[in-house]
Amino acid sequence: MFLNKLNRIVTVFLMTFTLFSANAAEIWVSVQGKDTNAGTKASPLATVQMAIRKARELRRLKDPSIKDGIHIIVMGGTYYLNEPLFVRPEDSGTADSPTTIEADANVKPILSGGLEIKNWKKSTTPINGLKAGVVWVADAPEKAGEIINYRQLWVNGKKAVRAKSTAGDKMDRILSWDKETETCWIPFKDKSVKFEPGMEMNIIQWWSVANLRIKNIEIKKDGARLSFEQPESRIQSEHPWPAPWISKNNGNSAFFLNNGMSMLNEAGEWYLDRKKGKIYYIPRAGEDMNSAKVTAPFLENLVEVKGTLDSPVGYFNFKGISFQYSNWLRPSQQGHVPLQAGMYLLDAYKLLTPGTPNQANLENQGWVGRPRAAVEVNYANNTQFESCTFEHLSSTGLDFHRGTNHNTVKGNLFKDIGGSAINLGVFSEESFEAHLPYTVKDERIVCSDELVADNMITDVANEDWGCLGIAAGFIKNLTIEHNEISDVPYSGISMGWGWTHTENVMRNNKILANKIHHYAKHLHDVAGIYTLSSQPDSRIEENYIDKVYNSPYAHDPFLWLYLYTDEGSQGFTIQNNWIPIQKILKNHNGPAGNIWKDNYAFVDSKVKENAGIRAPYSNLKKEVVVDEAWGLQQMPKAVAIEVIGKDLDIEKIKSTIKGFRIVGEELYQWQNHLVIYGLMNQPERTKRKLALAFPALEIKIYENPVYDFQNFERCKGVKPVSEWENIVLTANLVADEKMQKEYVDYHATQFEKWPEIAKGFCNADFQQLQVFKNGRQLMLVISIPKGESLDKLNPKTTENNPRVNDWNELMKKYQTGIEGAKAGETWILLNKI
Repeated sequence: MFLNKLNRIVTVFLMTFTLFSANAAEIWVSVQGKDTNAGTKASPLATVQMAIRKARELRRLKDPSIKDGIHIIVMGGTYYLNEPLFVRPEDSGTADSPTTIEADANVKPILSGGLEIKNWKKSTTPINGLKAGVVWVADAPEKAGEIINYRQLWVNGKKAVRAKSTAGDKMDRILSWDKETETCWIPFKDKSVKFEPGMEMNIIQWWSVANLRIKNIEIKKDGARLSFEQPESRIQSEHPWPAPWISKNNGNSAFFLNNGMSMLNEAGEWYLDRKKGKIYYIPRAGEDMNSAKVTAPFLENLVEVKGTLDSPVGYFNFKGISFQYSNWLRPSQQGHVPLQAGMYLLDAYKLLTPGTPNQANLENQGWVGRPRAAVEVNYANNTQFESCTFEHLSSTGLDFHRGTNHNTVKGNLFKDIGGSAINLGVFSEESFEAHLPYTVKDERIVCSDELVADNMITDVANEDWGCLGIAAGFIKNLTIEHNEISDVPYSGISMGWGWTHTENVMRNNKILANKIHHYAKHLHDVAGIYTLSSQPDSRIEENYIDKVYNSPYAHDPFLWLYLYTDEGSQGFTIQNNWIPIQKILKNHNGPAGNIWKDNYAFVDSKVKENAGIRAPYSNLKKEVVVDEAWGLQQMPKAVAIEVIGKDLDIEKIKSTIKGFRIVGEELYQWQNHLVIYGLMNQPERTKRKLALAFPALEIKIYENPVYDFQNFERCKGVKPVSEWENIVLTANLVADEKMQKEYVDYHATQFEKWPEIAKGFCNADFQQLQVFKNGRQLMLVISIPKGESLDKLNPKTTENNPRVNDWNELMKKYQTGIEGAKAGETWILLNKI
């Protein structure tokens, strides 16, 4: 009897293996399958984990069917993971025989790290002043007898809002911060907010956002003093950059409190009470909680591809797979105080005596950790993620951390992600101070030769606002090209780490033909593309960057940029990028310098047309998210501000206006007249600041020119040069008001009635000519190509063009010199300083 049973078992096993082996190049997975099945299309497995194991066995046994590769084909549906999917070196394919986990035709299978919360019921009692039934309640899910913790919740795929102290997008402003006692004073007029263990403070500080667990709230009248848990309390108060900000001009750091039952009062908000084992939610309009799909994230990591330095994973691909619902708990366990790009500080402090062997003026020290990612890749080569979806994730989407080479990320969608969509390369080891240049003895450790192309990245960094669309640390031979990035709270692409011009592992990195728009939604000190440190032979070319959000929370509202080479940046060629205006910043760049050429709105129109996602991934464009209701930055306009008075303190004036980030700022002087010229936002605000600093001076604004010649508008077939020089002159109109009006009218109709004048300016290669008027004083700005002289170009305005002389003679009767001009002197030339 036993022998017959054994024979039957062996026979069944052989039949199963033979059936599987005959179709081994395809291993099928279905939500209706079983892991004891053969793995054929007719008899699929239930889990991708088992499919990987079977593929591993085929390679171990050198099955001849794998000659052209192994295809793990995943049918439609959601595959709930109990543990991360782990890809090992033994799972590697070869160049001729890769392993690919791919979606079945016309479906998008989901690998989910979430749990569904069901059986919602209306509250039977009033909650927080809301009548019974407004708030819905469900039992909080458990694992191994413990209530699961999470920081995000999705209802029908839309992220809900953790109960917080302010309504909608509003935030309050802190009153003060005491570094000695590690406490913060805040306004506290709403006494319905009660302190509860687990409450947090979310606070904006320059280019990052900190999450601080509140230890206690001490209420005094309409204010409250907050103290915080360790270690974030000490780190938050000790580290200098970025830090809580106090500013009379632009407001103190914005904040809100969250994760308290007493703050649950707005549609779309939720709260998890772990002690009672209940979760509470206030539905948005149109949400039916009887049928709603409510998902809480459980796993922090969904997929881990991990080899070793000597045995990397290779030739293992993902195609058409959706990775959804990842968790991230570190802020709930240890707080979250980032240095930059979401890399959180493990320790940080300000040096009593600035300076390190690497950087003479460095004042801060910091050691950082790295947030978890839904998909993490370490020591892997020649892998590929194509046409996948990374969505509804709490932290980073895809992370190539260490020892990865020749990997490809193309045609994917990254959407609704709490952290950065993609991280690449080391951002300092945890034991390695963040401002040191990263060097290694074995270059295999360095991420290199990665390609990130044709991906749609939208609505990311929506939890940790200091994260990015794409963030690259210490990496070499990286190409980031033809991606589209939108709806991000900070910068679009950041490349580099270390804040140093010292030689390091970075080199030959390329950012090409990307489309970046609707960024800087919450923070400032931002750019479409941002760089750090020395990166020889690197290029930033033919990108299209436009449309910057107008954040109401920014400490420095004018510090938004299109291109930004920050500390130590050198070795870059930055050219032919389409940007509306030359709003860029070169901040403490390295001595080797960078090459800048033709970054403005007049590059070849094909640059704008070709940037962004290409075929065959063009269908991703329909996924783009922009928040039109949020509002965009107002474009700076040409303005001259004249300061008149004795003993002008030029350096103090420069310091006073520094924070206004005037584009192309230039200063010109004649006797007791100083003119500040450039593209400005809110010139009245600049004037007020100057008036406060210099109450004895007269200050005048010249804006909205009465005449504005631009050669790209008036000169057929001409493209403006990328660099020009300005000549600034001033004169008065005669005192007769009728004649003043005639002068303005002449200029208003000049292009139609005197077209020869504009033709003369075109002949002289004038880039622009603007006439401003304040009272009866005129300010004339003539812009010519850099390196040219007005004396050389001006005669060309009249060559074969006698009507220009007629115009000039006509205008003489309307003009006279300003006070202090010599007899017979009309136009005064101001000298550039």
